[in-house]
Amino acid sequence: MPRHNKGLTFYKRRKKISQAALREIFSWIFGIFAAVFIAVAASWFFGMTTNVVGVSMEPVLYNGQQICVDRFLYILSSPRRGDVVVFLPNGNENSHYYVKRVAGIPGDSIRVQDGVLYVNGLQSEYVTEKILDPGIAENAIVLGSGEYFCIGDNPNSSEDSRSANIGPVREENIIGKAWFRFACEELGMGLIK
Repeated sequence: MPRHNKGLTFYKRRKKISQAALREIFSWIFGIFAAVFIAVAASWFFGMTTNVVGVSMEPVLYNGQQICVDRFLYILSSPRRGDVVVFLPNGNENSHYYVKRVAGIPGDSIRVQDGVLYVNGLQSEYVTEKILDPGIAENAIVLGSGEYFCIGDNPNSSEDSRSANIGPVREENIIGKAWFRFACEELGMGLIK
């Protein structure tokens, strides 16, 4: 019987990539690039990053820690008690950004008595440390329309609304809400509470 030689067998046929597979690959690549572009554009226009200056927000935020700020949120709503906000004191563009917690909102009565912060006659849940210097809050302060009482979580190392040169923070001077912190040695990345 004669042997049929079909030629060399070590050459294999190349498989071609179908047009449908190529379209699928390029649609995934385009989708990823579009999502990254939208995220970068949204954070550029509606958000910003800044660094915490000082120890006034310890143990939640540390000196030099970088945070993300949502500038868009307060266009739609107003700050609430407990929010960590970023503001320029008295709108001073030459100052660094202050990062503090909102303890009082418009219409609230604020007073520091015997080292305790009282909001509308009730002890504030946001300041648990004894306050050594009541500042201007030694006498009751009634917040007007668009005014907020902002204080550091570490009040004895904080220049905040108790200081005469800062006082109640006007809503138009609030840049936005701090919502995300980047990693540092003491504290990992995560949402700010």
